[in-house]
This record gives sequence, structure tokens and C-alpha cells, in this order.
Amino acid sequence: MPRGLRWMWAPLGLVMATAGHGQDVAGPGSSLQPVSGQLRNAGAIGSFLAKLRVAPGASAPLSIVQIGDSHTAGDMLTNGWRKRWQAEYGAAGRGAMAVGKPYPGYLTWGVTARQSADWTVQALFGRQRMADGPALGLSGFTQSAHHAGASLQLSADGASFAFNRFSLCGLTGPGKGTVRIAMGEAAQDVSFAASTAGAVCVDMASAAPVAQVSITTLDDREVNLTSWESRRQGGGVILANMGVVGARFSHFSRNDDAVLGVELRHARPDLLVIAFGTNEGFDPSLKLEESEAAMRGQIGRIRRLLGYTVPILLLGPPDAASKRPDVALPGMGETVACGNGWAVPGNVARVRQMEMRLAQEMNLAFWDWQQAMGGACSSSAWVAQGLQRGDHVHFTAEGGQRLGEALAFDLDQARMALAK
Repeated sequence: MPRGLRWMWAPLGLVMATAGHGQDVAGPGSSLQPVSGQLRNAGAIGSFLAKLRVAPGASAPLSIVQIGDSHTAGDMLTNGWRKRWQAEYGAAGRGAMAVGKPYPGYLTWGVTARQSADWTVQALFGRQRMADGPALGLSGFTQSAHHAGASLQLSADGASFAFNRFSLCGLTGPGKGTVRIAMGEAAQDVSFAASTAGAVCVDMASAAPVAQVSITTLDDREVNLTSWESRRQGGGVILANMGVVGARFSHFSRNDDAVLGVELRHARPDLLVIAFGTNEGFDPSLKLEESEAAMRGQIGRIRRLLGYTVPILLLGPPDAASKRPDVALPGMGETVACGNGWAVPGNVARVRQMEMRLAQEMNLAFWDWQQAMGGACSSSAWVAQGLQRGDHVHFTAEGGQRLGEALAFDLDQARMALAK
């Protein structure tokens, strides 16, 4: 995705108006409203939608995991969706995330992560990527420490995100170190030492919800942590967002099979959401057949590592525009000129069409993010009304909330239609 973005946050407080299928859905604020009815092939996720109900006596929440690029990493759309469904079906906590604060500007809704200065980061993509660095898992980030006293904390921002279940995943192998996890009045020492390289996820529980968990290394041996999760026991919804700025789905192949498999089976998602396509669409030298092969291959790999056919929802790339002539020169392929020098790159449309076709061929659901915004060049109106950043790519909190609620609305409508 275009680099150099500094995430900025706008006030929340949107409430989606009740609307019929195919009508606009929106909350107060600007006059611009997402267009509902953008979910295609909903039957592909029918098994998940059938589980979607208020279940106060349930022993475990419904788990949704979204992987993607900076749209997922920024947690704008996912937070709007999360808030809507946790209010509707029950809140089961914040869910899985990258450990700590893997890069400056990394922000999360509902919880706050802190860490001491003595951690180093290995990333799926970007300047933090080391070709010979520690193995990567589901989050796309691995945090490493090499001496005693390195610390991390995860704190709930309010009572609604307090948790009584916590999980920590990390790399195992010869010479790996030990950490102490302190959660409320409970503490547990976890050793990552093992005879062979691999990964493990460790669970902790407390009798009552707590507001903070801390992790401290206990010796000078290497510790590599790949993800953590806070949640509550019982029913409700968890929506985890695992995104890496600048990433394409092809980069997901850099995650280690053993680590990814352990984390996927631990999360055991009821729904997997895949949200890539913008970075591919902004590449003027895109080889679409390679992107399609990568998507097919990674979806098959995820299902193989999980051991079951997880329902999958593809999010098509949102409407986005550029002034770069090499990316969005009018007349290049399917490029659409939007005025004032802005244009939607033709490869964005090609990626979107490829994903729609792939959804049909692989029995995946597809949500048309661009059409939910109003179609090609709609980013100009979203920027003008403060719902999208001035780069015509990323969203403000208000814009993300509105789109997340629109996605939740379309899924609710599909659930009711399939139940008839």
C-alpha cells in the first residue's frame, strides 16, 4: 500500500439506520451512505451464518479471523464490524493480535499494548523484514528478546474488553527461553525450549475478568513470540484482524507452515476473511495470473493446515485512486479518470474481477467493497466528507465504522434470507 501513512483517528458514534435489502445504510454525520446488498455467493458461508445468533449459554465464542493488508492492520472496517456484531450477538473480547507494538503507529481498538525497548521485530513485509529472521506465524510479526527482564503488557481499555482467557503463541526449539505470564492473581512460567523447532500456543484462565496481562522474560535465552489473544469464556463474537502494511496475499507464503498451522488450529476460525488486493492493484507491472495462483495456493494451504474446509469471505479492494502516472494514467487498460488528476488504477478493477470469479470457482463468498462505497471514483466523495484519508486509499475511523456496519448489515441480511 502507499507508504508513509500516519494513522489518524476520528470520533466514533455512528449508528446504522434500519434499511431494507438494497437500500442505503448509514449513521449520522456526513450525507454519504454506503450501498447495501453487496454480498455475493452468501451460501458459501451459510454454515457460519447459521451459527450467528445470541447464545448466552455457549461455551465458546464464534471466531472470525481477518487477514489482509493495511486496511486490515488499521482496524477501521474491522472495528466497525466488530462493534456492530458484539453489540448484537455478544462481546467475547478483542481476539488475536500481533504481540506488543510491532511498529510505530500500530494501534488497536479496545485494548492497549505496551512493551519495553528491548524487543526486535521480524515482519512479513517491509523494512522490518529479515530474510534469515525468526519464523513468522498468522499475525505476520514475530517479536524477539534475548535477555531477562524484557516485558510486554496488554490492557483492556474498558470493562467491555476485560478478559478471563488469554493465549500466547511463540516459537519453540533448542535453547529457547522462558517467560512469566501474570494475569490477575495468577502467574505461569512458560518454557519454549524443545528438542526441535516448532511453535506452541499456551492458554491461561482466571476466575474473574481482568484488565491486564503482562509477560516478562526470565533468562537470557532467546524468546520469539508470534501472537496473543484476549477473550472471555462463553458465547458472543470475536473478530481478530491480522494485517501487514504493504502486503499482498502472495507474501503470506513467507509464514512458516508449522507456526501457521499451530496458530490456525488454536484460533479454529468459524469464518476466515481475506482482504487483499489494493497493493496488487497499485502495481503497474502486475501479473494477474501470478496473483490468482497465489490466492488459490494460499487458500488451499490454509485449509490444509486447518484440517477442515473453513468458510471464507473475500473482501474485494475498496475504491482507491492515485495521481501517479505509472499507476493510474488515463487510457491505461481499465483505468478510470476521476478528475483533479486522480484516477482509479486499471489493475484495481482487474484484481476485483479476478476475485469475484475466484469466489465462484472456489465456493467463497465475496463482498464488493468498491460498490459498497458507490463504485469507481467514489473515493473522491469519501475524502471530501472526511470518511477517507487524503491519499484516496485509507479510511478515517468514521469511514471505517460506516463500512464495517454496512458489511455486518449485508451479512445479517444474508443470514435471514438463508434461514427462510
